[in-house]
Amino acid sequence: MTVKILLPVDGSACALRAVDHVIEQGAWFKEVPELHLLHVHAPLPIGRVQAHVGKETLHAYYLEESQAQLLDAQCRLDGAGRFHTSHIHVGQPAEVIARMAGELNCDLIVMGSHGRGGLAGLVAGSVAQRVLHLAPCPVLLVK
Repeated sequence: MTVKILLPVDGSACALRAVDHVIEQGAWFKEVPELHLLHVHAPLPIGRVQAHVGKETLHAYYLEESQAQLLDAQCRLDGAGRFHTSHIHVGQPAEVIARMAGELNCDLIVMGSHGRGGLAGLVAGSVAQRVLHLAPCPVLLVK
């Protein structure tokens, strides 16, 4: 049975460490895992934005920005010979990550953690913490 792994990436060094971890730990799996890269773009304040730009322009913006955030992860996986599928969505990151893990029937989510704890984590919120709460499968956080 092929293991399905969801790799949410945001272009950060933390996210790239998670990608590197999956590449380095490939021997953990009996078969080559099915990898799904995911970038979730937080929605812009639609009311103000749509008054000035059309839907097509907004869609093009989300696509261009998301592709840029996926690029380093895609290059690392390509360089390691790891086939992957990329996904782009707009929404609240933790909720979309958990939903996509369920829709893709993923066995594991591997994601970077910015490591904010204590007060910083409470003030800024934590996508990783929210994913742990919502995910339908195990989550491996890479620091």
